Amino acid sequence: MEIFISWFKQIKSKLSQRIISGYLLAGLLILVFIFGVALGQLQLRQQIEAKQKDGTVKNMEEKPPEFLSKDVDFKQFWQIWQYVKSNYVKSDISDTQLFYGALEGMVASLGDPYTVFFNPDISKKFDEELSGSFEGIGAEIGRKNDQITVIAPLPGTPAEKAGLKAGDIILAIDGKETSTMSLDYAVSIIRGNKGTKVKLSVYTPDNGGTAKDLEITREKIEIDSVRVTKKIDGQEKTDKNDTQDNLMLPGNIAHVELLYFNENTLADWDQTVLKVLANNPKGIILDLRNNPGGFLTTAIQISGEWLDGKVVVSERLRSGEKTDHYANRQARLAGIPTVVLINGGSASGSEIVAGALQDYGVAKLVGEKSFGKGSVQDLKEFSDGSSVKLTIAEWLTPNGKNINKEGIKPDVEVKLTKEDYDAGKDPQLDKALEILAQ
Repeated sequence: MEIFISWFKQIKSKLSQRIISGYLLAGLLILVFIFGVALGQLQLRQQIEAKQKDGTVKNMEEKPPEFLSKDVDFKQFWQIWQYVKSNYVKSDISDTQLFYGALEGMVASLGDPYTVFFNPDISKKFDEELSGSFEGIGAEIGRKNDQITVIAPLPGTPAEKAGLKAGDIILAIDGKETSTMSLDYAVSIIRGNKGTKVKLSVYTPDNGGTAKDLEITREKIEIDSVRVTKKIDGQEKTDKNDTQDNLMLPGNIAHVELLYFNENTLADWDQTVLKVLANNPKGIILDLRNNPGGFLTTAIQISGEWLDGKVVVSERLRSGEKTDHYANRQARLAGIPTVVLINGGSASGSEIVAGALQDYGVAKLVGEKSFGKGSVQDLKEFSDGSSVKLTIAEWLTPNGKNINKEGIKPDVEVKLTKEDYDAGKDPQLDKALEILAQ
């Protein structure tokens, strides 16, 4: 799931007590809801009569279906509700299940893969991921071209060990086809308790168009969001602790992997920067490959290590109004030659950082075009534990490039093939070293 976030978690709000208590008792739900709907319809009719002749349901397309330009009668909702309750082949469908299903369907009707409704169980799992710990396979997934797609497998997780790659299409989960599956449901059934298994049917476009089945054992995923890495005698060595090992690459170059933007990232980042500066680096490689994003504020803060006081990203609302977000950091890495590595698994916050450093000319981008997830999600939590992640804006780079769906293009395109990966080669990292050696 996408899982992707953009920039902040809203303070928990409280739903009206009469609505929460209402859905637990179907009869009371109907009375309360119809009363609210009646008031809402009265206000809407007054607005319509005063301001417009069109219907209350609209579509953003140029030629919407005719039925979407007409007023709707909310009584039909209850007619369908009762029809389903009375006639569905299984008689054990609860009012609560229908209630949450209706909310999920309403949010899904927007057709935005990043706008989703989370029931209380899925909402809890989503919070766990943001805190940097959850149980599952360790892969960020999203919807791309109307398909459940792997945005990025997190390093060292069961997903990566099983061979999942950014761009892989998940055709089925435990035998259930994903063609009509909602993103949040796909995430919920991929995750599970440590030690249990999930079977994924995966199609890899970049591997000759082949499909394969992967059985992956779930584990507790601890997201280590920042690492300083180098290879010694062909083996990768990573400094996760406060060791004094010199982990600089040849030429005194620091290779810093930024894997996620979660609650722990800034603290880890600060420790990493101190270690890097202690080695007086001649250059820095900021590795954002397969970084699926996370908190907006964290992405802005990290950009501020090069761009203190400058606009990092602009937020454009549906009204066209723009809000600029400025970096407020010490710019400790300003002036140090920098190369940023990106690929198709670089999304959201990592695209914001890469786009900003590219626009100001403080870093060269090497690799492949990023994922193209440049929209802003507001996370609103409700008192029953459910939440809605709603797209409210799009991100623009400092020079006005729209990240959403377009992605960030590298200055130097270098592909990393499956053959390279299997052979332990990294031509993208090699190119970065070559640029910094010039």
